Amino acid sequence: MRLIGLDPGLRVTGWGILDAEGNRLRFVASGVVRSDEKLALSERLKMLHEGVLAVLRAHAPDEAAIEETFVNRNPASTLKLGQARGAVMLAPALFGIAVAEYTPNLIKKNIVGTGHAAKEQVGLMVRMLLPGSTAETADAADALAVAICHARYRASDASLRRAMGELG
Repeated sequence: MRLIGLDPGLRVTGWGILDAEGNRLRFVASGVVRSDEKLALSERLKMLHEGVLAVLRAHAPDEAAIEETFVNRNPASTLKLGQARGAVMLAPALFGIAVAEYTPNLIKKNIVGTGHAAKEQVGLMVRMLLPGSTAETADAADALAVAICHARYRASDASLRRAMGELG
């Protein structure tokens, strides 16, 4: 099963691809899509959307996972981040790819063991969990963390469904 994790941002959106077979994870690729801060918001959203579409075409994931937006102190920033998230989230939906959503704290807890881990800790754990990972930015590492979190929840759900089927 090929998974893509997405860490949406208006300036930089991280993406990470991994293959999951049961509990085994294999790094495939990672990177970022950038928007030009000098452009109008609508053009920046278009850049993000088209960039994610290009990644989806290149890697053909089966499922996607995205980090949920956290509400910060600046309502305007939160709104812009939500718009970027929508532009990014629309891309896999257009391909008919299911999109799961996870909170930042849940992702960090799943990867590092604490929901308030620093970005550096997340990056270190991603490199440990995905040998050969070339995530060169924190945004790409965060996107891989989203994909890892999704892979783990998928595996847990599948195990639970099998167990329930055996018991029922």
